[in-house]
This record gives sequence, C-alpha cells and structure tokens, in this order.
Amino acid sequence: MTGSVPADWRDVLPWPGPDTHKHARGRLGVVSGKATQTGAARLAARAGLRIGAGLVRILCPPDAAAAIAPAIEAVMLTPFGSDEALAEAAEGMDAVVIGPAAGVNDATRANVRALAGTGAALVVDADGLTVFEGWPADLFDLLDRDDVLTPHEGEFKRLFPGLLDMGREAAAAEASRRAGAVVVLKGPATVIAAPDGRLAVNGNGTPWLATAGSGDVLAGMIGGLMAQRMDSFDAARAAVWMHAEAARGFGPGLIAEDLPERLPAVLAALHAQAG
Repeated sequence: MTGSVPADWRDVLPWPGPDTHKHARGRLGVVSGKATQTGAARLAARAGLRIGAGLVRILCPPDAAAAIAPAIEAVMLTPFGSDEALAEAAEGMDAVVIGPAAGVNDATRANVRALAGTGAALVVDADGLTVFEGWPADLFDLLDRDDVLTPHEGEFKRLFPGLLDMGREAAAAEASRRAGAVVVLKGPATVIAAPDGRLAVNGNGTPWLATAGSGDVLAGMIGGLMAQRMDSFDAARAAVWMHAEAARGFGPGLIAEDLPERLPAVLAALHAQAG
C-alpha cells in the first residue's frame, strides 16, 4: 500500500460484524440526472456500494429509468416526478448524493431543498453546487455540519468568490465555516475542512485521477461511508485517500469506471491493518 494511512480515520472505518445485515450497513441514495445524463449517478452509486453501504438506490427522473435499469444490478432504482416525490423516495436514507450531472436548473435547486428536509446527510457535488452560483447563502441555509460539499476549484470559486486568494487551506477552512458543513476542496493536494476547525490535507494524490467521472466516484465513496454512520469529516478524509490509492494502484489508462473495482483491494489492505 502506497503512502502512510492516517491512523485516526483508519481506526474508525465501519467494518461489518458477524450479526450485521444490509440495512445496518447503511442506506445510500444517489440522485440521477435526465436520461442522457445518467452515467455520473451510476458511477457514484457503484462506488457507494463498493465502499460498504448495505443498500444503494438511484433516485431518478421518470425519463431516466429506462436508461438506468439495464445498467445496474445490485443498485436499486426509484423514479420520482417532483421534489416532493424525491423527498418521499429518500425517506429512510442515511445519506444522499446529489449533483453529479443533475442539471444546472431550478429542479436541482428544488431537489437539494427537498433533500435537506429529510434528515439524510447530504453530499452536494458538481451541478448541485454550481446551481447556487450567485446565491450561496441559499445553499448554506439548507446545510448542517454532517453535510459535505465537494467542489473542484472552479465550483469553489462560484460559491466562494475571492476566497482562494487566501491560499487553499485557509480558503477551505473559511468556506467550511461559512457553509456550516464539511468542505472537500479537490485538487492535487485535496483539502478537507470541517466547521469545527478540523482540517486535513491529503498526501497521496495522483495525476491519474484527472479523468472524467472520477469526482462522481469520490462523491459516492464519501456518501457510502457517511451512510455507514462514519463522521462526515473522517468519511471525507478516508474516501479521498482511498480514491487516490485506488487510482495509484491502477496507474496509466485509468478511467473512472475502474475506480470502484479497485476499492476491494484497498479495503482489504486497510482491513488487514485493522486486524
């Protein structure tokens, strides 16, 4: 295994016990975009399942169901026709990922609002962030400390204009304070900040992750750990490290679809250390 593993999150990874059943391992929802934009949700859902969530369900607009159904197996599928129906479909979920290819539109804003009222911990990524450009306070008012924002630098600038002038670590810390949620500022050295002041910089980044869809996988990994009731800051740090470790183990030719399939080896090495 490449690089040192931070013992503080390694020691709190959620391993199943002999009496564990799928619902005890956590329920993760992933919101899909329209029929022509379902790949991102499928990547996130598979990553959430691979990292240990016991049950993963894609929540999709009705037109997307026919596109998604033939492409999934263990992942479940529930169509929804409105933001109210989405909130109902997400009932009982421990965590929900929203944003990957969701669409930059009023429906995505309404869907984020609806999910914020369900009690599920949220991972807000990609379009779920961009759709609040110009109105960041509208997003922040919906969040709590268990929620996670996962912007790359472009998305970060849309929500927190000018903050990057402070430097990445200070910017992430201030963004987390403003949002009242965990912020994962993605990049070669991803910064993870919590609103209570905790801050970490990931040390095993790799350029092989510069490929379409890798961020969707990361969002699903974070959500999968959060669904297993791992502290959101620790879940984000662990997922960022494992995401990079999976990419490093694959190397040249990596595409996002490869990442979930590398997770068993990464998890097995971590489990051996825990034993």
